[in-house]
Amino acid sequence: MPARYRRTSVPVEGGDLAVGVWEPDGDAVGEALLIHGVTSSHLAWAHIAALLPGMRLVAPDLRGRGGSREVAGPAGMAAHAADMVAVLDAFGLDAPLVVGHSMGGFVAVVLADAAPDRVGRLLLLDGGLPLGVPAGLTPEDLVATVLGPTAARLSMTFADIAAYLDFWRAHPAFARDWTPELEDYFAYDLVESGSGLRPATTYETTAEDTVDLHTGAALRVALDHLRVPTTLLTAPRGLLDEAPGLYAAERLEELLRQYPSVTHREVPDVNHYTLVMSPRGAEEVAPDLLAAAGARSEEGAGR
Repeated sequence: MPARYRRTSVPVEGGDLAVGVWEPDGDAVGEALLIHGVTSSHLAWAHIAALLPGMRLVAPDLRGRGGSREVAGPAGMAAHAADMVAVLDAFGLDAPLVVGHSMGGFVAVVLADAAPDRVGRLLLLDGGLPLGVPAGLTPEDLVATVLGPTAARLSMTFADIAAYLDFWRAHPAFARDWTPELEDYFAYDLVESGSGLRPATTYETTAEDTVDLHTGAALRVALDHLRVPTTLLTAPRGLLDEAPGLYAAERLEELLRQYPSVTHREVPDVNHYTLVMSPRGAEEVAPDLLAAAGARSEEGAGR
C-alpha cells in the first residue's frame, strides 16, 4: 500500500515550521527524519518516500525555505538543529535515523552533536563532511564558489509556473530525469513577487547558512565529537552534472581517513540532485535508508 502523505506544522523559535509526513495506515516498519538541502524543500524526498511505503518519514522545510519561509530569526546550523529537535519532539521520534541531503547532511551532523540522545544513526547524502573550499573568501565569493548558478537563480523572477519549469527542464542536472514529482517540487518552491514569481528561499538566507557552514564552529565541533554510526553516500557528478562531484576522490580519501567511523559508498550514475530527486537515485538510496533505520522487514521497501 502506498504511504499516506500530509502536511502539518511544528512551532519553533520565530514561527511555524512546515513539515511533510509520509506514513503507512498501520504500524511503521521504521522511522526517519529527512533534512533537505540549502535551497530545497521537503518535496525533494518524494521519489524516496514512494519506495518506502512501510516507513514513517518526517521531512520539514528548513526555516527560510518552502512553507517555512516566514519563520523569523537567524538561520545557521545550530538554529536548524534546534528546529529539528522541536520536530523530533512534536512527532515523538525517539532516536530515529536522521537522513540529510546536501546542506541537510551538515545540519544532521550538528544535530547529532547538539542532541546525541535523539539521533540513532546518520545517513549523509552528498553532504555532511567538509567540502574543499578555499579559505579567505568573502561571503559573496563563498556562495558563488559553493552554489554557483543555484544561488544566482534566487534573485530571478518568473512569469508563471510554466516558465520556472522550463528553466529547470533546461538544467543539465535533470536532462535525463524529468518527472511529475519534480514538477510538483518546483511549483511548491515558488512565491509571489510583484507581478511574477520567485523561489521561496532568499539569497540572504542561503548566504547566511553557507557562510556559517564553512566558517562557523558548529560543524567543526560536531565532527570532532561524531560518535553516531554514520554512512555517507556520494554522487560522482555535481550540481551541473559535471565530474567530479562535490567530493573529488582525493578529497574524499582524506576525509575518510580523518573520520574513520564514517562508512562510504558511491552511488553510480547520478549527480548531486538526482542522487535523491530521481527514480534511479531513489532506487539506490531507499534500501540504504531502510537498512540504516533498522526496519523490521524488507516489505517496507516497496519492491
